[in-house]
Amino acid sequence: MTRQLSQYVNRDLSWIEFNRRVLEEAQDASNPLLERAKFLAIVTSNLDEFTSVRVAGIQDQVKAGLTKIDYTGYSPAGLWKRLMKRTQMMVAEQYRTYRDVLRGLAKEGIIIRSYEELNPSQQESLEDYYNDIVFPVLTPMAFDQSRPFPLVHTKELYLAVLLRKDGHTNEEEPYFAVVQVPSILPRCVKVPGRGNSKKLEYVLLEDIIERHMDTLFYGYKPFSVCPFRVTRNADLTLNEEGAEDLLEEIEKELRKRRWGMPVRLEFAKGMNEYALAVLQEELEIGENVVPIEGPLDLSFLMKFANAIPGRDNLRYPPMEPVYPREFEQAEDMFEVLRQRDVLLYHPYESFEAVNDFVQQAASDPDVLAIKMTLYRVSGQSTLVRALAKAAEEGKQVTVVVELKARFDEERNIAWARQLEKAGCHVVYGLVGLKTHAKILLVVRRETNYLRRYVHVGTGNYNGNTAKLYTDVGLFTSHPVIGADASALFNEMTGYSAPYEWRAFAVAPSGLRNKLYELIDRESEHAREGRPAHLIAKMNSLSDQGMIDKLYEASQAGVKIELIVRGVCCLRPGVPGRSENIRVISIVDRYLEHSRIIYVSNGGQEEVYLSSADWMSRNLTRRIELMCPVFDPSLRKIMINILQLNLRDNVKARELQSGGGYVRVCNELTPFRSQFEAKDTPEWKGYV
Repeated sequence: MTRQLSQYVNRDLSWIEFNRRVLEEAQDASNPLLERAKFLAIVTSNLDEFTSVRVAGIQDQVKAGLTKIDYTGYSPAGLWKRLMKRTQMMVAEQYRTYRDVLRGLAKEGIIIRSYEELNPSQQESLEDYYNDIVFPVLTPMAFDQSRPFPLVHTKELYLAVLLRKDGHTNEEEPYFAVVQVPSILPRCVKVPGRGNSKKLEYVLLEDIIERHMDTLFYGYKPFSVCPFRVTRNADLTLNEEGAEDLLEEIEKELRKRRWGMPVRLEFAKGMNEYALAVLQEELEIGENVVPIEGPLDLSFLMKFANAIPGRDNLRYPPMEPVYPREFEQAEDMFEVLRQRDVLLYHPYESFEAVNDFVQQAASDPDVLAIKMTLYRVSGQSTLVRALAKAAEEGKQVTVVVELKARFDEERNIAWARQLEKAGCHVVYGLVGLKTHAKILLVVRRETNYLRRYVHVGTGNYNGNTAKLYTDVGLFTSHPVIGADASALFNEMTGYSAPYEWRAFAVAPSGLRNKLYELIDRESEHAREGRPAHLIAKMNSLSDQGMIDKLYEASQAGVKIELIVRGVCCLRPGVPGRSENIRVISIVDRYLEHSRIIYVSNGGQEEVYLSSADWMSRNLTRRIELMCPVFDPSLRKIMINILQLNLRDNVKARELQSGGGYVRVCNELTPFRSQFEAKDTPEWKGYV
């Protein structure tokens, strides 16, 4: 019986398609070999997070006996089975690709060898390394009647060891132990070359430990050693209403994450059946038990690829972000912004301009207050130091820190404490809502009044990801935007009645309605016979209401072009429903992260930048921000950025009505949008 196609693509199956596009970049022979290795690492990291959050949630629903069909037509049990099949197929394909990449690297003289392949002098060198560096940090953990099964941390690599006592027979039940492969040490260990060879040779750390396993169990003989890895449920369950201190509540939940229920067990193919049975019984996991034909956890390839010396021919050409021309010669950034708005496009333009702006504000005696949201911050944040300095110099500094940014909770707690110690007012947002808006407000005393300077962006205030993600940020001193910025911070930090926004649209109260209004207006233009065009760029589109609104607009005759990097639950090209909708996804060197909306508005074009994807969580459970671009020249820049993406016929894939993606294929000259943005100034109007 053929399954009837739903109006919507399932969110989790769409995510699988996204990760498959990442895997295709690892398979693409036109990409440099070390970059292909990095894409393999990203596939693993993506799948880890997906398993620990999304798959874990579906597994909980199945265990709870929930049978409700979602709006895409799937029950939890049906979706679980489909996801297991798809992910296992993807993992098998990933390891075939891994072996292909390894063969390519070997031809370039970069080789990961097994311990047995090394010559005696190389093995002797590794024996010294093991004794001096590895052995002191290893801890063998036995499991028997007197010692409980050890805590196996999520996503860490372990070795399951079966042993026999000297003199015991093979018929007796073996002893079982676990040894963690220390993540503090490099996973790939460089070994001396052979003679005058210029080859770079490496051995995996777990191979070295396995070879020397007998040193950990004096009087016992290891006869089976096999790597395994557990992924646990990582979703935090917070009682924000009852929490007297949100920071303490999150710290408590983070400790619980270590004990989250296992949702996946990976092990090296060929593991001893007894060892596998012990793991399954003690970890209480019967499904999602995955044999791996190759090294577990290919995320190590990211550090490995970055650590290879030289070999620039195996990497993307270096790209140094340029400092924004508008600020390049300026001693006073405030003076520039009094004259005009400035738009930045990362990573092609340097995030240092944002750091410099905050540092100038921190040291300027006329700046009275700095207010900022922080969601994900880099490890050594210039911004945090500048905010602390501003507070120490007596300025009013308010920072809304989102403690619930998944997998960055501990880092954000550390920043929050550091900022509080410096005298900043630190606010942890509103109960039940994540603060995902990206906004910075500086209040400065000028001749006869106070002027507000604002930066709003599509990406986090993170100097590291700003080199890897494409994002846009707007600097402005526009008084209407400044007034809205003050009102937004008042809502986040205090009590405030509903505010009549003049420029912003803010979730959860009004962003959805504003987006509906923009789409409905384009539909009305189409019905009246005027040109109607909507372009929207985002990371994910899964909200049913937004999809239905786009379907309505398509049926009214609006031309809709969507650039959705990841999940997209809308089905384009369906006659009578979505034939006027085109959806593309670009997966390339940089992570496409910007959120931009364009509407033609009957010739009176409007452009917005936003922090929000079109997902239910962003529109209903987060504080999100959408800001208009008032300056006509900057609107043109934003449209140019969108057009760059839409012209891509090298790295763009187009979503089909069946839910799959195909590479954009046309007879036009090859056009790779990220490389064009790097190599030409057209997107910013420079000629």
